[in-house]
Amino acid sequence: MQYRKLGRTGMLVSEISLGCEHLQGKDYALVKSVIDAALDAGINFLDVFMSEPNVRTNIGRALEGRREKVIIQGHIGSCWVDGQYKVSRDIGECVTYFEDLLERLQTDYIDVGMLHFVDRETDWDTLAQSEMMQYALSLKEKGVIRSIGMSSHNPVTAKKAVESGCIDVLMFSLNPAYDLVPKDRDMTEIFTEVVTGKKQNFSGLTLEPARAALYRACEEHGVAITVMKALAMGTLLSEERSPLGVAMTEAQCISYALSRPAVAAVMVGMQRISDVESAVAYEEMPAEDRDHSTVLASLGMFNADGRCMYCNHCLPCPAKIDIAAVNKYLDLVELDGRPADSVKQHYTSMDSTAGDCLQCGACEERCPFGVEVIRRMERAAETFGK
Repeated sequence: MQYRKLGRTGMLVSEISLGCEHLQGKDYALVKSVIDAALDAGINFLDVFMSEPNVRTNIGRALEGRREKVIIQGHIGSCWVDGQYKVSRDIGECVTYFEDLLERLQTDYIDVGMLHFVDRETDWDTLAQSEMMQYALSLKEKGVIRSIGMSSHNPVTAKKAVESGCIDVLMFSLNPAYDLVPKDRDMTEIFTEVVTGKKQNFSGLTLEPARAALYRACEEHGVAITVMKALAMGTLLSEERSPLGVAMTEAQCISYALSRPAVAAVMVGMQRISDVESAVAYEEMPAEDRDHSTVLASLGMFNADGRCMYCNHCLPCPAKIDIAAVNKYLDLVELDGRPADSVKQHYTSMDSTAGDCLQCGACEERCPFGVEVIRRMERAAETFGK
């Protein structure tokens, strides 16, 4: 298992992690078997957003005696009211059900306290000044949570939160289909069209600008992304159901998510031991078996303007340049309009920079997206002074 920094939190998390949603409704024996298998495979990061009491209790029992071995994302605002899941902003409900989470998980702290389901474009403006935010800050001050996170499906809202400096971790829905859909298209509508036989044409599309800007903002501010919906609820694994019109493998979907800027972990939903085994098999696969770029490039995606997708398929570089990182920093300046001086410190801390480019061209031959790497290295050297 490979481990990644969880942004600026100082924590190290398994890049393949356990989304516990599908454990709801399962008996204790099954829940424990899945958690045992996950921990045995090196998974140390769990997302527990569910408010249903039994699943919380079962997870707590399964972790008994080894709480210190795992890092937990627990959600503030995910409540269980009148026997149903409810997204709440009522401070009384938020407090009651966060304390319930602590009690049922048999712990006195949560590693990442997630502000739950912040989706509308006006949500962050309201939440930032709310009692819920004050509660989260008080929990962090007391050490009841180690860091503050937020879950969202909306890139505009999420970017506001990231740039506010208030959150350390963003749980975000991320996969190639979501990344391609223009902002004015409804994803639910697209999936309905696919199921009814209407083909989608994503050929020539590049990364949706709001999502691209969000990923770069997370990278710049040190906010880690934990990925949900990496498989788009399994639809990307089916040629008939996928908007892409081609079946990807689970490993290719995981590879895509892990190649995005700032991503620390992919939360894979697991409800049986075989799900754990399937997900962690990614770590032992040959690179060609998990490579997502050949699938997407063959469909004409992402390469309309030769935009770098930060996948690092251009490596190895004889000058040992992290080409994807250079391109991320250059994009912050050229696409987001950041002052070069605000990015330069990150750039110059690299062991090798664009000025070390040998212009051998091997990277351009390997790049599946037609990026003019040499020219971009020249621009980066000009922009950052070396």
